[in-house]
Amino acid sequence: MAELLNYECPCCGGRIEFNSATQQMKCPYCDTEFAVQDLANYDEVLQQQPPDDMQWETQAGSEWQEGEQSGMRTYSCQSCGGQITTDATTAASSCPYCDNPIVMTQQLAGDLRPDYVIPFKLDKEAAKEALRNHFKGKKLLPKPFKDENHIDEIKGVYVPVWLFDADATARIRYKAQTERYWEDSHYRYTETSHYALVRGGKIGFQQVPVDGSTKIDDTLLEAIEPFHFKDAVSFQTAYLSGYLADKYDIDAESSIQRANERIRNSTEAAFRRTTSAFMNVQPVETSIQLSGGKTSYALYPVWLLNTTWNGKKYTFAMNGQTGKFVGDLPADKQQGTRWFACIGGIAAVVTLLITYLSWLL
Repeated sequence: MAELLNYECPCCGGRIEFNSATQQMKCPYCDTEFAVQDLANYDEVLQQQPPDDMQWETQAGSEWQEGEQSGMRTYSCQSCGGQITTDATTAASSCPYCDNPIVMTQQLAGDLRPDYVIPFKLDKEAAKEALRNHFKGKKLLPKPFKDENHIDEIKGVYVPVWLFDADATARIRYKAQTERYWEDSHYRYTETSHYALVRGGKIGFQQVPVDGSTKIDDTLLEAIEPFHFKDAVSFQTAYLSGYLADKYDIDAESSIQRANERIRNSTEAAFRRTTSAFMNVQPVETSIQLSGGKTSYALYPVWLLNTTWNGKKYTFAMNGQTGKFVGDLPADKQQGTRWFACIGGIAAVVTLLITYLSWLL
């Protein structure tokens, strides 16, 4: 009983007190009453909540086969430090990430060999067309930016990605409410009921991707997802012919935190959808245990374009498998001012017309 006297209210979080008049536990803040046995059962449920266990086996990638690296070359960007890999026949004159000149430094050596590669399905012409379509309908896009953009310098890059597979067993506890309304001839009534919800189950995750390069922004890469792993094939150096490939500079171990975040977010979103009958649902505690966690190393196809305009860098990316295209665009402030002034003028005319018609009527 001593433990129950210091127990937090499941509804509002206030400290519960024993009410001698009702012989029940009562919250002085929200006036909710609980039977002692109900709180004891609730406490037992809380004690069953296990801590997170999100551990991984990070043996991804493999050793290069004998002679496989002989036809590969590494290019180094002196500006951003990027290490770009390609076959010996592919010319690389500028970095796909910062657009500065790069120079061939050595034959490919070290690092891990990718397990998988998703080959490019869309060529450079498709990427150019996607960029042109991205410009369409942008009323505030400065014309010089569109005219002077280096559209021919878009580059196909295989981006290193760590893939995480696991089965997640999760248990999430929520606070939730329902409300009931009615009225009589004198008053309107609202009855608010508080609930402690518990959801549990298993979700399987396959190929959860985490960017293995610091040169491409994680938000940008995740914005052009999904990549469909059904098209992935075992890695062969032939797939790099005509394209560039970034060398990973974030290892699998360092990518675990982001993988866990993505799995946690997806799990919470899936469980949250089962609480649609309630309102004001708030997660209180989440517990996730992973089993069979393993990683693999893959290359994903991305078309990249970096351009600088008025001293600011703009980056565009297209999924080389699906064609999904993203990228920020500059706005012409003077044109924007004229546009908003025009909209404001039209709104003023409409308002005046409505007022005049109302006066006539």
